Amino acid sequence: MALRSTRAFTGQRSSALKSSAAPVRVSKVSRARVVVVEARQFRKSLGVLGTKAGMMSFFTEDGLCVPATVIALEEGNVVTQVKTADTDGYNAVQVGYKAVAEKKVTKPELGHLKKAGVQPMRHLVEFKLKDRAAVEAFQPGQQVDVASILKDGDHVDIAGVTVGKGFQGTIKRWHHKRGAMTHGSKSHRQHGSIGAATTPSRVLPGLKMAGQMGNIRATVKNQALLKVDSERRALIVKGSVPGKVGNVVEVVPAKLVGVNW
Repeated sequence: MALRSTRAFTGQRSSALKSSAAPVRVSKVSRARVVVVEARQFRKSLGVLGTKAGMMSFFTEDGLCVPATVIALEEGNVVTQVKTADTDGYNAVQVGYKAVAEKKVTKPELGHLKKAGVQPMRHLVEFKLKDRAAVEAFQPGQQVDVASILKDGDHVDIAGVTVGKGFQGTIKRWHHKRGAMTHGSKSHRQHGSIGAATTPSRVLPGLKMAGQMGNIRATVKNQALLKVDSERRALIVKGSVPGKVGNVVEVVPAKLVGVNW
């Protein structure tokens, strides 16, 4: 009986420890159920915020004409908060962008900015950094030096909200083929069959159907930074970036595995 009660107590104790432990994410593809720790959102260097100003033709030193996007650097890119693993559980630097009037900022956010000694900002974005030393190098109220972070010829990752297309059909949204336009066909641009009737008697999850298109956060990676124009306070990036003119985008040094990561 003593041994049985001891086993029962041990089982209760182990179950209590499991319930009190912090939740962890387990990889779904691993058969051994090994705990996988990922830090995809962490960066090695701080990034900056900018406003998409439009596209242009840029001539390189080799004489090539390439499409490029101009990202304007408006008033802002000021450190508003520094977070460390001891105080907040992770290392991050919060940056404010685009100065506005006080009436356009909520009272809690206004108090938060005044505590950091920063004027009202419309956008607040956190950049999670892997190294604590990189976070402690910044102080609230400090102006981010774009020239020290980004150089001509570097590669960057740019994130922003894509252009919203509204409610679209499957042909435009998923590039489906249309039906016959003649010979009495009644299905020109319709979706068609969405599943069997008796079995499984339901629509399978993940089926591509009509719905909202665009207006989501997207990231273009490893884009070439053609020029950092300090006089005009602008960045010229090769190719296109997410969003329409006037959208705010995040520009961070590209995460290249084996090179800088």
